[in-house]
Amino acid sequence: MPEMPKLLQAAADYLENQLLPTLNGYHRFQTRVCVNVLRILQRQAEQRALLEETERTRLRELLQSTESLELLNKTLASRIDDGSLPLDMPTLVEHLQATLQDTLAINNPKWIAENIKKVL
Repeated sequence: MPEMPKLLQAAADYLENQLLPTLNGYHRFQTRVCVNVLRILQRQAEQRALLEETERTRLRELLQSTESLELLNKTLASRIDDGSLPLDMPTLVEHLQATLQDTLAINNPKWIAENIKKVL
């Protein structure tokens, strides 16, 4: 059985290369949206595990904790909120920038190439 990323790629390729050229207006737009969703899911299937592991590693070092990723993120938010983790702390800034880049690598990789230097 083919792996999920390959199945998602095949579906997106068909919609984009075979069906989309035959459509106009509303259905063309909706098909383009579907292609974009499938591409996001494909990148998620390919990259998510590695990106979550690197995020967990950064958070464990930053927070000196071995909790799950979900709990680490809750702890991070809580410590930022209560002021015990200053927003200008270099390791926090590096973590937030890396997490943003990783998220954009899945959701909109073209945006990174065009804009990431402007916001960082």
